[in-house]
This record gives sequence, C-alpha cells and structure tokens, in this order.
Amino acid sequence: MPVSPAGAPARPGSTKRFRGLPGTGSFRAEPSRRPPCAPSHARETPWGDILARLRAGTTRRDRIRRGGLVSGLVAVRSPHLHDALRAFSLGAFAFLLRDLDEGGDIPVAFVEHEHAHGPALYEYRPLVRPFVEERAERLRGRADATIALEELHREPAAAIFARAHAGPRPSQDEALYRTVLLGLLVSTAEACGGFDWDDDAFERAYAELERSLFGERRTYAAVAPLVGLSVATQIELTAGLRVRAVADGELARHWPEAKAMLPKDFGRETDRFCVLELRSALGVADEPPDAPAEIADAVSAIRLATAAPLAAGPVLFETLDGRPFGIRPVLPIAATQPPGEATRLDTFRGGLAGELLVRLGFADADPALAEALDRWELALFQQDPFRSGQVRASLAALLGDTWPLRAAVLLEDDPQARRSLHTDLAALAAGANATPAAIDGVRRALSEGLRRPDRPKLIRELDDELLGLRERRRARLAV
Repeated sequence: MPVSPAGAPARPGSTKRFRGLPGTGSFRAEPSRRPPCAPSHARETPWGDILARLRAGTTRRDRIRRGGLVSGLVAVRSPHLHDALRAFSLGAFAFLLRDLDEGGDIPVAFVEHEHAHGPALYEYRPLVRPFVEERAERLRGRADATIALEELHREPAAAIFARAHAGPRPSQDEALYRTVLLGLLVSTAEACGGFDWDDDAFERAYAELERSLFGERRTYAAVAPLVGLSVATQIELTAGLRVRAVADGELARHWPEAKAMLPKDFGRETDRFCVLELRSALGVADEPPDAPAEIADAVSAIRLATAAPLAAGPVLFETLDGRPFGIRPVLPIAATQPPGEATRLDTFRGGLAGELLVRLGFADADPALAEALDRWELALFQQDPFRSGQVRASLAALLGDTWPLRAAVLLEDDPQARRSLHTDLAALAAGANATPAAIDGVRRALSEGLRRPDRPKLIRELDDELLGLRERRRARLAV
C-alpha cells in the first residue's frame, strides 16, 4: 500500500510514492503525470476568469455541483475571500508539485512519540513550511496570488490580523502575503501530509483562519522547555503562567523540526519533562507580551523559591490563535543551567514562586534590590573567588554594611543556628570563600527581602532587634 509522508496510508487512487532511505533527511515525491492533488482544471483554468464568474452571481452550490470539489455546502463569512484563497492554494499546490517533478526535495523530520507504557513510535514528517518559504517569492509572482491579495485588501479585518501576526515592520502587502496566504497554504499542506490535495483539509484550515481573522480576541501562547525541575501536577505561578508536563507531540505538531532545538534527552528524563507556558488573551489591537522577559523572570522566581538548577529554552515556541507565530531565543541568564541537583516543584513552593514573581515586577523601583538580585543570579554560574565576590556584593546591596549580623537575624530564630550562619557570613565579609550555608543564605535573604514591600523598614526592624528594642514576629518559609 502506498504510504503518505505523514505516515498514514495514501488515499485510494493516489499514485504518490516516496523513495529514499530512512535517515537521508529528504524524500522525492513521484506524482503521476497529472498530480492527484489538483483537478484537471487546476492547471488549465485562469483563476481570474473563475473569480469574475463568481462575482457575476454564480453560487457556491452551483460550483460544487459543476466541479465536484467538495461534498456539501460550506458556510463561510466571506465567500469571495474563500474562493480567492482556495484558488491561490490550488494553484500553489500545482506549482509546487511541478517543482517536485523537476527534482525538488522536501526535507523530512524524524519525530519520536514517547509512551509511558510500550515502545516509542516514530514518524517521518515532511517539513512543508521551509519548502514553501524557499519558494515564497516565486509563488507571490503568480496571478492567483495577486487576486488573493486584492480580495484581502477588501477585508479590513485582514490588515489587523496581518499586523498582529507579522508585527509593524513589513509592508501591508508583505504582511498579508506572509501571514494569510502562506500561512493558509502551509496549514493546508501540513494537514494533507504533503501536496496531495484534500478539500476537507483546506476547508478546516480556512475555517480556522476565518475564526481568527474575524474574531474580537486573540489567544497568544508561548512554551519553553525546562530542565532541572520536575512536577507531579500542573503548577499555576500567576494568571496565565504555569509549569506543566509536556504533552506528546505538542511542539512537533507545529514545528516538526523542534526536536533539534530541544535540550538533550528532553521528554525522556524526569527533570526534563516540563514546560513553562505563558498564555495571554489579546484584543484586536494589542501587542503580544514580551515572552523572553516573562519567561526569564519566572525562571528567576523558581530559582529563588527552590534553589533548583533550572534553565529554560534554549528557545521558546510562540503561537497566536493556534497558528505558529515564531521561535525566539530565551534570554541567556535563563537559558543557562547552573550546577546542582534537580528538584521537584510542589504546590507550596509553587505558590512562593508565584508570589516572588509578582514582587520581581517591582524590583526595578529599588536599585539596590535589583543589583542584589542580578549579582546573586550571576553568582550561580561562577566559580570562586568570583562567586564569593558576587555573593558578598549581593548581601551588601540588600542589607547594607552590617549585612552579616542583619542576615543572621533575618534568617535564623534558633540561637545556635544564628551563630553558625553569622560565623560563615563574617568569614565571607573578611574575604573568605562562601560556604554552602552562605550561598544558600543570600537566596533566602533575597526571598525575604522581595516579600517585604518596604526594604528600608525591614532593615530598621532588624537593627531594632539587634539592639533589643523589639521582638519581631517572623513567619519564615523553609525554602
């Protein structure tokens, strides 16, 4: 039985075959002399004439009966736009098949599907997107692309959609072409598993596009893989930001080549099975959030709450309305994994991480606190004597000149534990290398400092306690 590039049996009557050995990275399509993807009129009928007849009053039901292209009436909000985009997609399929006839190759990705019980399953998936994007300029020069762009200009919602998906830099024509025409073409081809045309696949892709095009709200999502952390259940950090286990195939669905961009052994090891997900509901004119900055802040908050050797990335994957939006690098401070043993994020420490994440948003208003945070996080990746210097400077910025005494009082209630910590901190202040207790102490002190909205007031309370002027009730967290 013929096999499609997506791994499913070919549709009856399809003569497409794929040759090449596993692992070669590409396959050659051998279509029949008339590609099964396109009806006979796909290469012979000028689409401008078809659209002229459509505007003259031909109904969609008539076209269905005459052309036999779909099995039933499809309700669409903008029939002229639907037909123009369908014409462009059909013409592009025929053009791309002709390119395959002339020796073009579609690269493939080797996608692995892990299962908890049973062996892993493997799938060859064609990388349709890069194949189409390499030929984007040639496709744009076709008459059906020009007609489709004219129809898009008649829809005000299309310009808003394109600007949201492409950003403000490209011209309007370029944004419409890249986000709407090429986006629809790629979605259809991926649903077909190549360039074997399927009407149902196009209708589904168009329906999804139209829902997004004319919708009043847009859904943005960014997902970054995590290493050095495990979770037993989904942990909500703040509204729209959560840590959860990765779903099988969720990245490969939009980016078949994603496996090459993931950390080593991601999805196989317990501490390499989580993602950090950012979701946001956007208005029509709203800009997407700064995902790399949001992810970096969340990583810092979790490091503070758990002391985990946590890293995100190296890239994050963005979608807008369920469509691929981009792949962006994670900020280096968050993408680099510090040394240490992996840990689990439970509900308690997840709640603390969420609280610290909210407070991090106010840290820039306190330059000393911001400096203390930066120096602590840089110390995670350094060796002595540079690490000890950063720890020393972080505590000094946070608690002032008498930081060994203030930190000992802040962090410990038991007299013996307070004395032991003060001894380590005093040695650090005198120039010795930081002990593990001192290194962990700066993390705990920063967590306490962040949770207090008034850091100068906290320092005054610590001094009063040192002078015996007050008893300060503390509810310390075991972090």
